[in-house]
Amino acid sequence: MKNLYAVLLLLLSGAALAQDPPAAAPASNKPKIVYYGFDPDIVTNYVTSGQKSLGYVRVTMELMIKDEKFLPMIEHHEPMILNAIVGVFGKEQEDAIKSLTGREEIRLKILKSLNELLTKEIGAAAVQDVLFTKYLYQ
Repeated sequence: MKNLYAVLLLLLSGAALAQDPPAAAPASNKPKIVYYGFDPDIVTNYVTSGQKSLGYVRVTMELMIKDEKFLPMIEHHEPMILNAIVGVFGKEQEDAIKSLTGREEIRLKILKSLNELLTKEIGAAAVQDVLFTKYLYQ
């Protein structure tokens, strides 16, 4: 009985190996999403409730780019993109910087601002999403 199982197993494994390999999927024209990070981290000030101290935020972020064809344009416009990001943080109040809901609102403001800016510059809203990978404030 054990021999019968062994022979059956050999036949099945041999049949699986004899089959043609699956055909490669046809090349699709789907856009390839890429990520773009900034080095060094973005460090900027924000508006504090008291005049005695200066608040700052240090953020590491990634931009999710809709298609890799936009990557050279994003690299070319990096100074303008950084200026827009710093501008958004600079207008935010301390409560928004320190709260989770405020952080999400800031992320959405940055996304909207960048896509408006890139639409003017390159003719397309190239950023699909903004991701904070590190978010420190003081």
